[in-house]
Amino acid sequence: MNGSAAPTIRADALTKRFGDFVAVSDVSFEIRAGEIWGFLGPNGAGKSTTIRMLCGVLSPTSGSAEVLGFDVARDPEEVKLRIGYMAQGSSLWNDLSVQEHLRFYAGLFGLAGTKREDAISHWLKRLDLYGQRARLAGTLSGGYRKRLALACTLLHEPQMVFLDEPTSGVDPLSRREFWDIIVALAEAGTTVLVTTHYLDEAEHCNDLALIYDGKIVASGTPESLKRDARNGITAEILSPDTVRVLDAIETQPFVASAGLYGSALHVCIRERDGLDRLSQFLQEHAIPVDSIAQVTPSLEDVFASLVGKR
Repeated sequence: MNGSAAPTIRADALTKRFGDFVAVSDVSFEIRAGEIWGFLGPNGAGKSTTIRMLCGVLSPTSGSAEVLGFDVARDPEEVKLRIGYMAQGSSLWNDLSVQEHLRFYAGLFGLAGTKREDAISHWLKRLDLYGQRARLAGTLSGGYRKRLALACTLLHEPQMVFLDEPTSGVDPLSRREFWDIIVALAEAGTTVLVTTHYLDEAEHCNDLALIYDGKIVASGTPESLKRDARNGITAEILSPDTVRVLDAIETQPFVASAGLYGSALHVCIRERDGLDRLSQFLQEHAIPVDSIAQVTPSLEDVFASLVGKR
């Protein structure tokens, strides 16, 4: 990725209200060309609403955004012609076949003749859909429906791609294949904005933004977020009774969050002296612990800590 590349997306105080409910509040960020930009947050945090504004589907209540040089409020149709958008929900018709879907989407974006057939053939093979091309979408498994939706999104070679939970409900092997495609797109110069519930997938992103309650609460590279001292520290506890430890510590004021992490327990601690306070607390309550050590947090730890503070 070229760090000096001009932004593909620029959002400035982007806000969306539905009556009295503020779904997205003063969100600002930039995404550079050829970047994989991850947008992380729980359901209802504002991810999909933000994407729909950037795609020209929803008008912002206030603030502004440009995508590929076009203002999303003034020129939404120009934006739509140049992007690919894979929504979280199904955008497929059950009574159309795989090939009929691809021909329909090719027509929407002006592909015809040899160019259309070459594009369809490429994505049928690239996403292992060739053997499914005559099947109705309504008869496909969830994984193949996701593959078809991705093929429809990428068919016209968009300069900017929005993928809203593209691997939700997909088996682990298909998740890996999807990310191989996403990385290849970025390496070829396509800019990708992707949302995901799988925080291990976020490691593939060049930059991330964590959104909660409609606001961006942190942003940066995966490594910078994990090493940001403002997020407190993370302790890993090994114990013969992790459930007892969890029940005892999760309500303590110096603990931002705590949760199982494999066979261990990860505890996000608000203050730098929290590790000593945690050890002392466990000793005073005679809770059996094999070891306590400070570790580099995972992105899941970082997000839990940030949300816990709020």
